[in-house]
Amino acid sequence: MSKQLPREDSQPWYKQFWPWFLIALPAAVVVAGINMVFVAHEGADDLVADEYYKDGLAINRKLEKIERARSLNIAANIFIQGSDIVIKTSGPVNDQLLKLDMSHPLESNQDFSLMLVQSVPGEYRGRLPAAVAPRWHWSLTSEGEQAWRLDGSVTAADLGNGQGG
Repeated sequence: MSKQLPREDSQPWYKQFWPWFLIALPAAVVVAGINMVFVAHEGADDLVADEYYKDGLAINRKLEKIERARSLNIAANIFIQGSDIVIKTSGPVNDQLLKLDMSHPLESNQDFSLMLVQSVPGEYRGRLPAAVAPRWHWSLTSEGEQAWRLDGSVTAADLGNGQGG
């Protein structure tokens, strides 16, 4: 019986399959980890307020303005046709300009504000800088001593000829 000698590989280690397979597993985890850090940073949740204390203090001022609009019996209907927006108000609204804040329900980087100009008494017009879909939130405010505020959300009817508010 002949004794078999151990076989010597004719290729260096870096030309073998198994070392690269064993290196690829941790490398894939590192790449996946870097990808997850990128996804977490870019898709950060905008619903959490950074300055919650200041936001809490501002709530009382907002509630006062909302209550003032309610006591003055001020209401508004919003109409969006393409990039034009028309807001019809009822009640003692005599301001030349009203501020409209549009906020996306999930992504704060899509929020915007615009000033609406009075075209006829009780009707304000403006041009939207970005497209608006149903479920966007809006806030209409006046300026001055008797400032008031109305809040609502855009509905599917607002995007056509219907009424909303």
